[in-house]
Amino acid sequence: MAKLALSIAMGDYDRNRPLYDGEVQIDGVEPTFMLLSPEEMFFRAFRYQDFDASEISFSSYLVKAAQGTSPYIALPAFLSRAFRHTSIYVRKDRIRSPEDLRGKRIGVPEYQLTANVWARALLEDDYGVKPSDVQWVRGGIDEPGRLEKISLSLPAGVSLTDAPADTTISDMLDRGELDGFMAPRAPFGAAQHNPDIGWLFDDPTAVAKDYYRRTGIFPIMHLLGLRKTLADQHPWLAAALLKAFEQSKARALEKLSDTSATKVTLPFVEEQLKSAREALGEDFWSYGVHANRKTLEAFTRHHFQQGLSCRQVPIEELFHPSTYESFKI
Repeated sequence: MAKLALSIAMGDYDRNRPLYDGEVQIDGVEPTFMLLSPEEMFFRAFRYQDFDASEISFSSYLVKAAQGTSPYIALPAFLSRAFRHTSIYVRKDRIRSPEDLRGKRIGVPEYQLTANVWARALLEDDYGVKPSDVQWVRGGIDEPGRLEKISLSLPAGVSLTDAPADTTISDMLDRGELDGFMAPRAPFGAAQHNPDIGWLFDDPTAVAKDYYRRTGIFPIMHLLGLRKTLADQHPWLAAALLKAFEQSKARALEKLSDTSATKVTLPFVEEQLKSAREALGEDFWSYGVHANRKTLEAFTRHHFQQGLSCRQVPIEELFHPSTYESFKI
């Protein structure tokens, strides 16, 4: 029987490399992989459904899933995760603590970005700074004129305005026209080198480890999405994809653990790996619903409370039915 041809868009991460290199195969599938940036993947997936399967934004997916309009069904392969304490930059010459953000102007490339949902959640939960306490300014990080890829209807009291059409939020931060900046990327241009601009948290790693100790949450950024029409047409496909992405991640972690010659161009890899396992456990980058239910529930709750999803989506609706459990030997 001929294999199913499938176009798959994903990031160029170590956990995906064994798939791209052909070391891990997808049962019954002849894949065409495209290694793309998150911005390109998400724009093309949600605007034009360009891919049969794609890495997708958790937030954008949840907006659509709550409405019942998502062209993709998610699989619990969490291709991107990050503690978003490093996503909040401020003018250090005027902001000393998270509480100082009340009444201030914060730039965002898009309000609904998954990283920003998590960053707003930690500000509210840990420091009492609500989304309505801040004036949000939307604009491109490096190019003027960026728009939301998803239509939003924000709660009353939340102020969101667009940056001037000829400037970026990076430049506004550099000039002091913004007090803060929240995004999955760092500011660009002169703001990168401005001594008055820096992370809100002086030691974000220590703060993130404390956050995990208290909450058990390692934030999920991206899911794997499968075109719904294909999932319906090929009931075996969702489980086959999840299995392959699980195997790819496992293989990447095996390589990372082999420190006879480190596989990433970074010093202190052994120490960082040891530290991650001590803080988050042996399976620190877990896929699957069961191990991640607390994180999934936290995100769906905050997403709804922030006015981004029209209803709080139950965890049982998020993923393809075949991916909630697996066989054991």
